[in-house]
Order: sequence, then structure tokens, then C-alpha cells
Amino acid sequence: MKKVLFFYACLFVINTQAQTYSPTKENLAARTAFQDRKFGMFIHWGASSVLGDGEWVMENHGIQAADYKKLIKLFNPIHFDAAKWVSTAKGAGMKYIVFITRHHDGFSNWDTKYSDWKITNTPYKKDPLKMLAAECKKQGIELGLYYSTLDWSRDDYPYETGRTGQKAGRTQKSNYASYLQFMKNQLTELLTNYGPISCIWFDGHWDQTNPEGSADRSSRIDWKYNEIYRLIHKLQPKCMIGNNHHLDPINGEDFQMFEQDLPGQNTAGLNFQSASVLPLESCITMNDSWGFRITDHHFKTYNEVIRTLVNAAGRNTNLLLNVGPMPNGEIGIEFTDTLALVGKWTKQYGHTIYRTRGGPMHPEKWGVTTQDAKHVYLHLFEKPANDTILIPGNYDAASVKLLKSGQHIATKMNANELEINLYSLDLMGPDTILQIEKK
Repeated sequence: MKKVLFFYACLFVINTQAQTYSPTKENLAARTAFQDRKFGMFIHWGASSVLGDGEWVMENHGIQAADYKKLIKLFNPIHFDAAKWVSTAKGAGMKYIVFITRHHDGFSNWDTKYSDWKITNTPYKKDPLKMLAAECKKQGIELGLYYSTLDWSRDDYPYETGRTGQKAGRTQKSNYASYLQFMKNQLTELLTNYGPISCIWFDGHWDQTNPEGSADRSSRIDWKYNEIYRLIHKLQPKCMIGNNHHLDPINGEDFQMFEQDLPGQNTAGLNFQSASVLPLESCITMNDSWGFRITDHHFKTYNEVIRTLVNAAGRNTNLLLNVGPMPNGEIGIEFTDTLALVGKWTKQYGHTIYRTRGGPMHPEKWGVTTQDAKHVYLHLFEKPANDTILIPGNYDAASVKLLKSGQHIATKMNANELEINLYSLDLMGPDTILQIEKK
């Protein structure tokens, strides 16, 4: 009996330790700064770019790992220019970059000591992450790193129970203890050799679960996130952890992400989870692909990008907008031309989203609200049915103006709400913004 009690006492201690995560002051400050930034660039790029059919090309075409790894002789991004990448993001008004260090094909985009399947073994030979980190520091852009917990090429990854990677030709028995140590080694490199990292952006958990929307989404393996997350927070306490598992946040995570949708939406069939109290981020593509796909011309327009950005801010959410550079290292003009136009908008109106939080109204079809300490910003995409909007709160009714021209808008204060009549207002561009002063 004493042995049984001792066992359960130990189990209680272990479970209590696993369930306890107290973010540091530095981490909490990083969360606030993250929410202030609002707009970032996601970069999907690697050996898969050579085939021009997206980052899932190995899985989608059933390519065995031995054949796929021949890409190491073909990937030679001679036109990679970290300064151009970072200035493209900065010019668009983006405040941070999340770079793919290792996607599901296992290819490492830095000079890792723990794998030969890496960019410094290609004809290019250089370490783009080292250059990107230096350029981000130079231009004042925060750098986050995407890291796949799933691997289609390594034998020690538990592929036997995975939803994907069954066509890679692996026959050896997997060994998660070995794979876990490999991930820890690589994460230690990333968080030691490349300066301050704003976030680690995990992906791949869903490979070991039933499909999104299933009643049971429990993992078929124990990822030992408590060990992984503790390592990250030990190496860089400010570094935020997010995991694209399409579930409610797991203990130890610092922000919550949504894929191809804003919180509360589920057009992609991936986002059945609810928005939590953690900082929120939506990662969304500019066309239909994450990695470079040569046949994908379905690019979002300037208007669509602006409205996606504003819609995200109105939901108190960051927008991580993706680009898929070409295998030669260049970001295509289909991305850069639109981002340059977006930059003109953020230069003029960025103060209505940066450092703001979601406004006093829930998002509506006609638009959203954002707010800072002194103002509420009303972002109009179309007029409401009755040309009238009622905003809860106490405001200076005489202060409401059209931000573009300074034109004052007729309003009146009712009991605890501001009534705005939009009948005579002409909407212009992707987002017509009214500025309202708080009392």
C-alpha cells in the first residue's frame, strides 16, 4: 500500500510540474510587444522550392526520401539577398519575419551540425539564416523561426503512426528518444548562434492526431513538450512559443495561431479551436500556396490584403502574411508589387492598427473597430444597412472625423453610446477610416 501511495504521490508531483508554467517578466513584455506589431512576413522557402510545386511536393507526389534528397545538388539560391527580403517586409509595414528553418521534408535552412541534409551542403554553401538575422538586426525587424516537429525524411521520427510521410520509403523502426534529442540539439543551435529570436513557431503536431474536426484530437505520441518548451524558455526567456496544432493552447505556449483564417472563422477546415486569452496570430497566404508554386497565379489583390490586415487588427490579432520565394532566392514581383502598395497604406494609416487592440465593437460585415488609449478607429469596408452605427462608450461627439480628409462627421451622444450617421459619407478605397476621440 505504501508503494502505491508513493507512486501516486510522485505522479502528482510530476503532473503538477508539467502543468505549471509561469512566464517571466521578459516574456510577458514580449507578448505585449508582439501584439503591438500587428503585421509580419512568413517566408516558406527551401529545397522544395526547386520543384516549383509547393512545400508539400515530397508528400503530394509520393517521392521517396532517397530520391528527394537529390535536390541538395540542385538548390542554389545565388540571388538570395537578405537586405532585399528584410527591406521588402519593412517597406510593407511589417514589423517581424518568421523564417522556415526546417519544414516537413526535414531540410535545414542553416548550417546545423546535426544533419547533412542542409543548405550549406548545397552548391550555395552559405548560411542564409546568419545573413537574415544580421539584416533583421540592422533594419530593426524582429526575427522568429518556424520549426517542423514532423519529418518525412528521418528514420527516427515516429512515422509509423503519422498521417503523412508513408511514401518516403522508410523501413527502420522509429525512435522518438533519438528524434527528441535531435530536435533539442537543433533548437539549441537556433537559440544560441543567431542572436535574439522573438518566437519559435512549431508545426506538425497534427500529423499524430485524427483530422481537424474529429471528436478525438489526442496525440498518438507524447511529444514531451514540457521538455522542449522548458529548453526554449531557458535559452531565451523572452522567446515566445506558438504551435500550429489546430487545438486550444498547450501549457507552456505564449501565443495562439490560426491557419488561413482569422479567429472565429473556419473556411479552411482547420480552425475548430476558440480564441484564447493569449496573443493571437493568423498566418495567411498571398496566393493559394505557402511555398513557391510556379502555376499558382491566384494572388490576393491590394484591397484584399488591406482588409485582411484590418480585419485581423479588429479581432485583436496579428497578420502573418506569407511569401514563397523562388528557388534562386528572389521574392517574385507578384508579392513585392502588392507589398509595396500595402506599404503606402501602412505609412499613412498604420497608426490605426499598430499598438492598438480590438475596438469596442465585435467585427461586422461592414467593418471593424480598433482602439488605443486616446482614440477609437472605425474601419469601414461598406455601409451598414441603415447607414447608422452605434458605438458603445463615452466619446467627444464633435471629434469624429474622416481620417483621410479631416472632414467632420455628424454624430450625437446617446446614453453610453455614440451614434454616427453615414448617409452622406462616400466610402473610398479598401478601408475608409473614422477617428473618434475618447473622453
